[in-house]
This record gives sequence, structure tokens and C-alpha cells, in this order.
Amino acid sequence: MLRVAGAQLNLRVGDIDGNVNRIREAMSWAESQRADVLLLPELAITGYPPEDLLLRPGFVARNLEALEELVAVSGTVATVVGFVDRIVSSDQSDDSVERTIANAAAIISNGQTIGVYHKVLLPNYGVFDEARYFVPGMDSEHTWPLPVCQIGVSICEDIWSAEGPPAKQAKAGAGVLLNINGSPFHAGKGVARAALLSAAAVRAGVPVVYLNLVGGQDELVFDGDSMAFDRNGQLVHRATQFEEELFVVELNVAESDSLSVSKELSAREATHRLDPIGEIYTALVIGLRDYVEKNGFNQVVIGLSGGIDSAMTCALAVDALGPDAVWGIAMPSRYSSSGSVDDSSDLANRLGIRFDVIAIDSIFSEYLTGLAPAFAGTDPGIAEENLQTRIRSAILMALSNRYGGLVVATGNKSEMAVGYATIYGDMAGGYAVLKDVYKTLVYALAEWRNRDTEVIPRAIIEKEPSAELRPDQRDSDSLPPYGLLDEVLERYVERDMSVDAIVADGYPKDVVLRVVRMVDRNEYKRRQAAPGVRISRKGFGKDRRLPITNGFSD
Repeated sequence: MLRVAGAQLNLRVGDIDGNVNRIREAMSWAESQRADVLLLPELAITGYPPEDLLLRPGFVARNLEALEELVAVSGTVATVVGFVDRIVSSDQSDDSVERTIANAAAIISNGQTIGVYHKVLLPNYGVFDEARYFVPGMDSEHTWPLPVCQIGVSICEDIWSAEGPPAKQAKAGAGVLLNINGSPFHAGKGVARAALLSAAAVRAGVPVVYLNLVGGQDELVFDGDSMAFDRNGQLVHRATQFEEELFVVELNVAESDSLSVSKELSAREATHRLDPIGEIYTALVIGLRDYVEKNGFNQVVIGLSGGIDSAMTCALAVDALGPDAVWGIAMPSRYSSSGSVDDSSDLANRLGIRFDVIAIDSIFSEYLTGLAPAFAGTDPGIAEENLQTRIRSAILMALSNRYGGLVVATGNKSEMAVGYATIYGDMAGGYAVLKDVYKTLVYALAEWRNRDTEVIPRAIIEKEPSAELRPDQRDSDSLPPYGLLDEVLERYVERDMSVDAIVADGYPKDVVLRVVRMVDRNEYKRRQAAPGVRISRKGFGKDRRLPITNGFSD
């Protein structure tokens, strides 16, 4: 039997000392469990993804020193730990030395490094940019001996190809395939990932153990969901989604198909996956929590309008940080309905947060008076509307400056896509938790949160959306119905479908053209928006990179 331990950890990019301490704790635990091998996440020492920190020689050097510290304390357990390796090659014609780096995994035991694996398949799409930093590994078939069997070690993307390194390692005699990961979440990915790993085990004819990172890192959320499959592709263990977990899996690496989770050692047996909306809700909570806490904030400030977006943002913040860390501010103007304050107060009471009202009408009047000479001879319009939301953002930022709380913006993906948001106004903030969430999904999330008890008042969910910046304003005055809008946006933004292709799917051409034009002309706004949790295949930010100055029209 081979005892494989997994440490599904929430690590912090750049915090090498802190990460090493967490790794050492996991190594000590694995020794106490009499494991044969311990798996740690991809780039565990540096945190994932380190991005341009990799361009700093001191960062790479400190990571290598940290690896040697771990080697020195390694015991009988063979630990597979992710790190950044430095490749040194000498030019025989002179004394120059070219240094490059690799995304690597070290196998360490008994005070020695018994093997190093370099990631072969470097993802360079979507949020991934590994070809910018790393040189791909060349030795994809190597295996390493443990007393029980040969092991194949690979990193993340390597197992996503049917002909990738794990398949070659199995052919070379590996009795088990061990894959360490920094695989970020997006809706539906977990199901596809499990199917891929199951198929990999069947093709290889040996068990597969997949160990993933967990936690939030800027826009990305890592969902954990580490898994083990037997040689028949059957799932035999799943770690909890979105939570840290230590587990031990016992593998029979002989010809028998037996493989089981150690009853007395595993934190839990194979768990049920969260439902699709629950996955997204939890990812948003984890992304917000880790962004706030890892960046040293102890409070968030949220403008409450009485609408669904700010209510959803507030509920997520309470679930992420607790009610004592959330401060809601209502800022009514002359155009605000009575419900904007009353519903916000009701929400705050249900959530148990601090709630204050700071009326902005007198400030708005002062602005209008001061601008009257410059605005003379013109009709009131969007300039006056946007003044109100910019006043509100200034108030929120003032409270942030005074008391240190992070302002969380409340806008959603539908609004961000078409520019139905005020730059330096409601777009302002340090983080935007709903940035990748379409309006229709916001409602679904609210219903999911209310499944046991009504946290978000029905009055908020059922009211017609309105920015309340002019008399009797409704979102439908400026936008197609959200159900229609979101379906067009999903095709244009996430699938990169052309206008003709979207129309061929049955959508009115005039609506499609209108939406596409709004998306295209508001790229400059999105470029200046706060970061936010990525939960789709293509979020605004790292995923979607279009030029602001752009003369092309499809």
C-alpha cells in the first residue's frame, strides 16, 4: 500500500516565509500520519501565480533558499513541493552564463533532493501567462522510486493533455500519477476537471491523485477540490471545495484495483459537490475574504442603494468577513425613493451590520450652484446624474481614508459590459466582488442566499432596477431587458461570437448591434475598474485584453 498525503493549502503570493511555515507544518503532519509521500500545491513556496515577481532575481533566489530550508528538515516522507527552479547553462565558447527559470516540483526526503520535475506544458491563454516567465521542461517520462513503487510527478496543465507527461510516465512504469496544481475556479470547471482526471486514470491504467491550491489571489479563486481516482477512473476521495484540508489516501498500487481513503486519517471521505449557484456564491465569498484579509484590511465600506447589487455585495461581505467588519452607508438624494433607505435599513438589520445615512442633497446643490455659470444655457442631463454618484464615491472614500476600511464597489458584469456605470462614481472602490456576475445571476445568487431564511428582503429582489439619478428613472430606459442583454453579452464577451453569429442564434439584430456598440465603446471604463472575483471562463481583466484605441468594427 502507498500512503499519499495531500495538503490543500491557502497560501499567499510572495509570502515565502509564511508559506514555508505552512509547508513545514504539513510535512510534520504527514510524518505523524506515516505517509509515504506528501503533495503540496503548484509553486507552493512562492504562491501562485507570482507573475512579475518572477522577474526579480532576489525573489527567485529567496525561493531557492526556502527550498533548501525545507530539504534540511525533510524526514522519511517524500514531499512533492512546488517552487521556481533556476536553470543554468554555460556557453562553451565563453564564460557567459544564461539563467532561465522553470515552474518546478522538488521531491525531497531525508535531508536530500531526490528529484526535480519541470513543468512541460505551459498554459498561455486566458488568465495564464506562463510562457512569459518559464522555460518548458524537456524530460516528460522520468519517474522516481519510492519503496512501494515508482511515482510519476507532474504539474497542473501537464495532465490536461491525453498525450502529456503523466501518460508517458505511466508507460515508463509509474505505479501512480501525482499531479500538483494551481488550478483556478470558473463556473462548471470542477465537473469537467473530474471527468478529465478520471479519463487520465483509465488511459494510464494506474491511480491518479490531484492536489489543488485553495483560496483567493486578486481576481482568481482556487477551489481546492483535490481528488483521487482509482485505475478504473472511479472517484474515491474528494477534498472539500474552497476550504483547506489535510487528507491521506491509501493506494494499492499492485495489479488489484483496490484503493481506499484511510478511515482514521482522512478529514472526510469523498464529498458531494456544491450545486452550481452554491459554487459561485462560495467563490465570491472566498475571493472577497482573501483579498481583504491578505491585503491587511479589517473592515469594508459599502454604499447601499436599496437595490439588488448593493444588497448582494453586502450579504457576500458579511459571509466573508462577519457583520462587525461591514459598514453600510445609504446616501439618498432628491431622486431617491423612500425604499432606498428603508430597504437598506431592513437589509442591514437582517445582516447585523453597522448602518448610517448620509444625505447628499445639500452637497449636490452646492455642486450645481458652483457649476451654474459653466452649465448656463444647457439642459440638465447625464452630467447632473453622474455628479450624484461621484459625490457618493467621494463620501465612501473619505470614510475609507478616515477609518481604513476597503470600499467594495457594487456594480455587476452586465453594467460593466455596456458602460452603464459612472467612472469615478459607482465604479470607484478597491474591489468589485460582482464584477464577473451578470445581473440575472445576481438575482439567482440572492435566491440561493435566501434558501433557508430571508436575508435579502423580498422588496429589494422584486423592485424594478433603477439608478435613481433622475425622476422616475428605470434601467429599462437605457438597456434591453436584462434577460436578453445577458444572453447577448455572454455570447459576445465570453464566446467572442460575431454579430451575425449571435443574430443566427435568434436574437434581434438591432438589439445585438446596440449591445455590441455599447460594449466596444466602454473599454476605457473597464480598464480603470477595480479588480474583482473571476467566476466565468472570461472575465473583464486578465482574460479579456482589447485595445482601448481601436478602429476595428465587426
